[in-house]
Amino acid sequence: MKNRLGRPGAVALSVVLAASCGQQPNKTEPAANESDLEEVANLAEPAGNAAEVEQERQSRSILRPDIAAPTPEPPSVEPVHAVISFGASPFALDEAGRAAIDALLDAPAMKSGGAIILRGHSDSRGSDGDNQAASRVRAERVRAYLVEKGIAPERITLIALGETRPAAPNATADGQDDPEGRAKNRRVEIDVAADNAVASESADPIAVN
Repeated sequence: MKNRLGRPGAVALSVVLAASCGQQPNKTEPAANESDLEEVANLAEPAGNAAEVEQERQSRSILRPDIAAPTPEPPSVEPVHAVISFGASPFALDEAGRAAIDALLDAPAMKSGGAIILRGHSDSRGSDGDNQAASRVRAERVRAYLVEKGIAPERITLIALGETRPAAPNATADGQDDPEGRAKNRRVEIDVAADNAVASESADPIAVN
């Protein structure tokens, strides 16, 4: 059997066969233009110098800006206790006593305005009344020096304890006089309360304002 299509017909037939096999022309994605590339670069790397970048990073912090940072509490002020000796002289405030008070003036409790209690003591030589008066005089000497150094008198309370609370024995074990022990008992104890607190007083002292 002879081919009756001829050349034009053969060309047409080949086109039809190609369409029936599902072949499609090649398609290519449109190339990205320069503006699109610049936008991607801007998203990947923030513009500006290092300081501006850091500021931008901090502005995106998860912390809420309307919540202030907690304020640190001030350091606590502790009460102060000191002992001023009158061992060398019965009633005069000596060099060592003045130096001890000068050091006490720099204590935070003293600077904070805390209440001050001066407890005067004596040894056991003499009558109870005399020793009571002697302990009061010693406390008054300390108060006068504190006021001289600028401490307000209304902060100070005097307590005369006499011989009732010895710091050391007034006599030896065999009953002999103990001069060193008596010297330790001639003293004034200073207690400074912290942060304007009221200093605690003893249960049975005689307070002399």
